[in-house]
Amino acid sequence: MKKLGKIFAELLAERGIQKIGSLSKRVPGRASSDKLQEIATAVLEGYGAICRLKKPAYIAWDLEGNPVHWAEYAFVHSSIAGKFEPVLTSEDLKSVLPDYPYFIIDLMHWGLHSRKEKVKVALQSAQSYGVIRDYLWGERLALTWVNGEFKALANFPLDKITAYEGSTAEFLKEKGIEDVVLLDPRAEKELGQDDLNAGAFVIGGIVDTSGKKKGTTARIGEALENAGIRVRRRKIALRGDIVGVPDRINMILDIMLRILVEGKPAEKAILEVQAPLQARWRLRKELPRRKTRFMVNGKRFLVVERELFDEYSEWLNIRWEDFVKVLKELDFVALERRRIHHLKKISVPRIINGRAYYVILLKKAAMMCYNC
Repeated sequence: MKKLGKIFAELLAERGIQKIGSLSKRVPGRASSDKLQEIATAVLEGYGAICRLKKPAYIAWDLEGNPVHWAEYAFVHSSIAGKFEPVLTSEDLKSVLPDYPYFIIDLMHWGLHSRKEKVKVALQSAQSYGVIRDYLWGERLALTWVNGEFKALANFPLDKITAYEGSTAEFLKEKGIEDVVLLDPRAEKELGQDDLNAGAFVIGGIVDTSGKKKGTTARIGEALENAGIRVRRRKIALRGDIVGVPDRINMILDIMLRILVEGKPAEKAILEVQAPLQARWRLRKELPRRKTRFMVNGKRFLVVERELFDEYSEWLNIRWEDFVKVLKELDFVALERRRIHHLKKISVPRIINGRAYYVILLKKAAMMCYNC
């Protein structure tokens, strides 16, 4: 699956255009990392066209997005495009777009949300619009069960996406899509390569701050199956566990697009999107599995290897301060591996209240733990 910017570059090349500039101060934006993607999006959404200039534009980019100087062709805003010769318009770009899958945010459970949660659903949907435009184009993002309340809260242009007031099943039938992947954190199977050929990927438009909406994503799948749609329930997991996988709607979409468009492995896509907060969630679950119990002069210590930071930082977005924060929350002590090995050598294994401990009767060893 190609990015819109790549499709755009190929179309320019077919027309003999090797460099492209812009007469707009806003397109592309200064912070944009993918200039061609942003120009392509502006053309597709009808904000302007690619025109032949009377005088070359000084600021320009080649078809790889690298900055160059002087381009005979440039993006021109629609307000002044009539003064130039158009060479590539929105209709030209639309005519070559592939039939990519839809990415659907299902708002079936909108009514179960509090007012605060509804605001968050609307915000994450708006952020999803920004995400889809970084890879594909707005029309490929579909929101279903859209009602007046959502429209009032949605602070983004619904006319630039596919906003559908009916059910997801009705939308899929209109589009002739019979097979979908439902991203469900409670699914038994993980998302795999065989699932990437689906006609649509459905994300539940659900924000659960009360903890009372467990299983609601599964009910979306049941509604689709009752309508005759084949549903593959899949979860996005990080090394077999969903803990640490971002759960915001826009982040799930971002992970999916990195997998589908950029061809990245799921673990790498998750790591690129994961925030330190989510990484700490996972670390809180991982560290207790690696602890060793010591009893020094009658005081209990839970000890983990300091080197675990290096191990976990390879697949979690944790910084040293995150590692220390989780240690404090769990009331753990981190010691170097060699020091733990030494403490085990001078200790006696004992079972205390059904748990295995290394018992040490040395005040010096206790001081070693306190000072780490």
